[in-house]
Amino acid sequence: MLSMRLRLVDLQQPKWRSEGGRWVNGESWIEPANVSTLVMEVSDDQAPRVRVRVKECKRDEADFVVLTMEPGQARLAAGVFGTAPLYLTEKSGELHGTWDLTLLRRHLQVDRLVPRVVARTLTRQHRYTSETLFAGVHRLTERATATFTSAGLSIHFPEPAEHVLEPRTLRPGVDPLIALDELLTDVIRQAPTATGCVGVELSGGADSGNVALAVKAARFPEVYSFGLLVGGSTGRQQRERRRALVEQCGFRDTAAPAMQHPPFGPGGVRALRKPHDPVGAFYQEAFDVVREEAAARRCEVMFTGSGGDEINACHPRTRAELPAPEPVPWLGAEAARALTEVNEHLAPIPVLPVPTLMAFGMHNPGFLRAGVWPVSPLAHPRMVRFMEQLPRKHKRGKALFRERIRRAGLPARVAEPAEPENFLAVLEKGLRSYGLPVLDDMVKESVLVDLGYVDGKALAEARRNADAAPVVPDLLCDMLALEVGLRSLM
Repeated sequence: MLSMRLRLVDLQQPKWRSEGGRWVNGESWIEPANVSTLVMEVSDDQAPRVRVRVKECKRDEADFVVLTMEPGQARLAAGVFGTAPLYLTEKSGELHGTWDLTLLRRHLQVDRLVPRVVARTLTRQHRYTSETLFAGVHRLTERATATFTSAGLSIHFPEPAEHVLEPRTLRPGVDPLIALDELLTDVIRQAPTATGCVGVELSGGADSGNVALAVKAARFPEVYSFGLLVGGSTGRQQRERRRALVEQCGFRDTAAPAMQHPPFGPGGVRALRKPHDPVGAFYQEAFDVVREEAAARRCEVMFTGSGGDEINACHPRTRAELPAPEPVPWLGAEAARALTEVNEHLAPIPVLPVPTLMAFGMHNPGFLRAGVWPVSPLAHPRMVRFMEQLPRKHKRGKALFRERIRRAGLPARVAEPAEPENFLAVLEKGLRSYGLPVLDDMVKESVLVDLGYVDGKALAEARRNADAAPVVPDLLCDMLALEVGLRSLM
């Protein structure tokens, strides 16, 4: 949630001053992300020690990051929320940090990638770790501490977070739905908004539907809902569910057809070759449209349904539990060698579910770029703790979430849809119409092939097979997105 350049030589004489939204000391500077809901508090009353806190502009909420500087060292400590990543790199007595990877562009060397991170990306075996694609660039994971001195940058990890590993028995007479309703509404009421203008991501599913009902109960002055329509018969049902929720909650709704903004589609960040994170979300083009709409309506906060799947899991979801990976026929020798290391150098078990934190890292920087603060109430530590203790029968199939929708007076088709929305048709269109031309370019010239992470002959065969295939293999999207992302940073 902040960007900075710190020079050890400047830390010897801390004379920080506010200047144009930044705090400046010599050639060093610090600035928060440009969102109205964040505050950066600078305290120098213990000089020469200077302390910087970045937090939401409301009382009694935890810090997202704390920076402590004194002569000879700087120390960064992350909180539990992990709302946005903080990337760090150091060189020649300077520490550079930011939540937006592209701002470190001149420090990113495409020919010096971390093999196991590339292998994780190409085989869809993502892990929560301080490592990034780029050698020498680190992510400050939740509750971790980074220390910068003349010896360089070191990262210290916390002890694994404690979790409730088995559900508990409810006391007689307790209605878990009432408890869920009160807790979720209370978490949402704490949102850091000055104007009361907020947005809700509304897909039409149980997770976003429960968030929407709580946003209604929280009574913000101005609420907009946003959604991506997936098209086809599934999309028709999705539209009906969204319409019922919008009418129930009284939101001002904006819906965008996802089919018009598929992966690699014209006008999107990948087609325009704008610098972007190579491991960003598949559907970044479509979600960028939602973010732009929210910013145009001056929404300070966007409530999302992220985390719903994880907190409703009927088993501890503290690690990224992935199925056995599909074989990747075009995997190169360098990536194949690194597959043995995909589970090395992982961060310890976090407070929030691992998949949720990883999703934050992919999606939330886009909100910050738009000047909108993303809030995921279902992933709040209080919600995580509550759901861990809940008996399994209330979580299986999201039973409690669906009952809450029914009890709100919404029809059964909203509480338990016959065809939940998915983006597979959008992905197929993106790959078939716009991804295969990118693949044609890769067959001729490719960063990943040159570095040995993708096998050129197998890639050419995959291209020949794709035309005749009824569905383009979706694993191609991981490779194409990585290739295009790396090129955008060169």
